[in-house]
Amino acid sequence: MQKTEDTNARFGDVYNPATGEVITRIPFSTTDDVNKIVEKAKNAFESWSEVTPIKRARIMFRFLELLNKNTEKLAEIVTREHGKVAIDAQGEVQRGIEIVEYATSIPTALKGEYSDSVGTGVDSYSLRQPLGVVAGITPFNFPAMVPMWMFPIALTCGNTFVLKPSERDPSASAFLAELLKEAGLPDGVFNIVQGDKEAVDAILHHPDIQAVSFVGSTPIAEYIYKTGTDNGKRVQALGGAKNHMIVMPDADIAQATDALMGAAYGSAGERCMAISVAVAVGDQVGDALVKKLSGQIKSLKIGPGTNKSADMGPLITKQHHEKVTGYIKTGIDEGAMLVVDGRTLVVKGHEKGFFLGGCLFDHVKKNMRIYKEEIFGPVLCVVRVKDYAEAVKLINDHEFGNGAAIFTNHGGVARSFMRDVKAGMVGINVPIPVPVAFNSFGGWKRSLFGDVHMHGPEGVRFFTKLKTVTSRWPEGQAQGADYHFPQNK
Repeated sequence: MQKTEDTNARFGDVYNPATGEVITRIPFSTTDDVNKIVEKAKNAFESWSEVTPIKRARIMFRFLELLNKNTEKLAEIVTREHGKVAIDAQGEVQRGIEIVEYATSIPTALKGEYSDSVGTGVDSYSLRQPLGVVAGITPFNFPAMVPMWMFPIALTCGNTFVLKPSERDPSASAFLAELLKEAGLPDGVFNIVQGDKEAVDAILHHPDIQAVSFVGSTPIAEYIYKTGTDNGKRVQALGGAKNHMIVMPDADIAQATDALMGAAYGSAGERCMAISVAVAVGDQVGDALVKKLSGQIKSLKIGPGTNKSADMGPLITKQHHEKVTGYIKTGIDEGAMLVVDGRTLVVKGHEKGFFLGGCLFDHVKKNMRIYKEEIFGPVLCVVRVKDYAEAVKLINDHEFGNGAAIFTNHGGVARSFMRDVKAGMVGINVPIPVPVAFNSFGGWKRSLFGDVHMHGPEGVRFFTKLKTVTSRWPEGQAQGADYHFPQNK
């Protein structure tokens, strides 16, 4: 961590969520700090953008090798500061590594198109060029993976990068920076600013930052998008979610229950792709689902992420714990049936940790806050509907459209759902349909602000600009001016 001697500097506490203890403090960057870092990145861009794509890819190859050697260490950092269980942290790191693997192939993605003889003696071709200094602002829930959704592609496309990680768990990004330097990345090409809204606003208003990529809640995503675009930047801002999973009458209830358990309670529900609404088609399905879920939720093994037998760890901070438990109280007050109440959970030896047991609501209605708003915790809501049409309408009427899933054994219903549902990522008998690295990630409606999704081919398009060249090498003498608009006859 960078240190400062300024006694007037603002600091942020970083906690171990399993114990509630402060494990480090980080100095928050000021606007002046951000300006200096952007200037450094701007100067580095001049030479970095001239490095050939294959040489940039080779540095990313070395970074990939270092990541593979240090996977366990990076996962341990994630567990210590975020709280997610070790196997989940390892999964996060691995999915980030897959983006790095994709980034090593960027030279092929940067190939343009060539059209011979588009006119008499005229050829046309296109190329993709880097933007300049670009920035990423990332959330607490995936401190290793989400930054790797952004910077490997941005860097190999020839940009320089400024990362503003979450102040709640910043050490994973700092470790990634160390590995990049060890891999041979030149100074100034990858930069980190720690901080809060002051650092974010400095990024959004800086005239030399050409593009901003963001993942977080919808209110902040909307603010990032509006402020960034108002300042002439290209912006992709991924927001919140309320992901639904329809369970049809023909579905295997045991399989659907297992899927819901992992999708709703994995990482304590702190995932933008978590399933937080189970849509039961028919009361028979609803009753069976609630019965099976109740038993499994009560048997969840909850403890510190370092406990290898734990299924679920703590929430990120005390403030977030209070926010989630506040939603649970709201749900009760609104008339939803709290079938399983995890608020009484106490983890022996970790009484000051930010633990919350799994919670399950039944008979949730679409006008309730616990249905409409993103809770971002281990809380699953069951909504009962009469048929498939009502289930799809429920999803399509919601303001969010990040992901949606259906469990069914009927191919025709599954195909209809894939076409009917208004969501950016769709799962068929898959509860968390997160695209692989060589596809692109992004939602619809108020889950995404901007036109381009993240990583994969969409990521390359976001971090480059298209240039089309029309070329002619004339022979002979000049023929005189032609005042007609160019055309083929």
